[in-house]
Amino acid sequence: MLETRTPIGARSAWRSRDFPSRETYTVDLTDQHLAGLQAALAASRKATEETEGITAEAFVLGNVAADVAAWRDEVLHGRGFVVLRGLSTGRFSEEDLTAIFWGLGVHVGRAVSQSPMGDRIGHVTDVGGRDRRERAYRSSRELTLHTDRCDVIGMLCLEPAWRGGVSGYASIHTVYNDILASRPALLEPLFRGFRYHRRGEQLPGEPAITASRVPVLSECEGELSVVFLRAYIEMAAQELGEPLRDEDVAALDFFEEVACRPDVKLEFTLEAGEAIFFNNCTMLHNRTAFEDDPEDRRKRHLLRLWLMLDGRRPLVSAVHAYKGTQGIAGRGARSTYYTGAALPRV
Repeated sequence: MLETRTPIGARSAWRSRDFPSRETYTVDLTDQHLAGLQAALAASRKATEETEGITAEAFVLGNVAADVAAWRDEVLHGRGFVVLRGLSTGRFSEEDLTAIFWGLGVHVGRAVSQSPMGDRIGHVTDVGGRDRRERAYRSSRELTLHTDRCDVIGMLCLEPAWRGGVSGYASIHTVYNDILASRPALLEPLFRGFRYHRRGEQLPGEPAITASRVPVLSECEGELSVVFLRAYIEMAAQELGEPLRDEDVAALDFFEEVACRPDVKLEFTLEAGEAIFFNNCTMLHNRTAFEDDPEDRRKRHLLRLWLMLDGRRPLVSAVHAYKGTQGIAGRGARSTYYTGAALPRV
């Protein structure tokens, strides 16, 4: 279907207007859900006290298993995301919330490392301010629409920002449809792809820049997927001394322009006790800059999971090669600060 460049009509090709209120994409967890998750946590603790040691088999969902399966199906085969409301610190300790979040995550996919620190549970909080050398999830700066090196992302808000920190999401299937309808020639550079900078996070002996192009858009077995992080594309071009061609810049500019349109991008702020799971193969995401209250000890704090589907979604070999199987392999690093020469423009 996609090989002939035809529009996508699935539910995954949504627009912001398809969600007139938060209730249209949010699941309010019931007492039954919460009791079921509490029981699953208790069962898992009999197997291990280590949160990252909890397996899907140990996190026994019981009478909430069908609902969790439906949420997972919505993420993998439906619109691409689900928001869960009710995981609050008023009911659970932060330690138990972290374990419940992990338990839900391992029923979706396999959690992998998010940086050379080996953090399979990422802590999204302000460590480096607006410094572009700090990894995005440990900064407070604005982030442009992008994808991460995994198949599904989970986020749980423990504490929202004092100001800002609004999240944005865009369906890549809608973006594709709009480009196809208005400027189809610009799809070709996106399918051809670009080389990516590894930002110094490659293992010893691996190249600093991908040897092959990574397609922004790719089709495998009728499924259209996305990989996109413009900063790393531009860093690669900068370090290679090979400026992007005019047609490539035009394609990237229009791709971002379409994705940022108000009728395409859905924006909202995750509040304390809310979690989102979304399909990183079919959606772009971003975040506005944020500030923490200078007179309050509380800081914006989200937990993050990078989840791999291990073949449950067909992906082309170039995407598999870029993502790998372990996310960004941990190597005992103590920070995510980048000291190389190439820097993103934003």
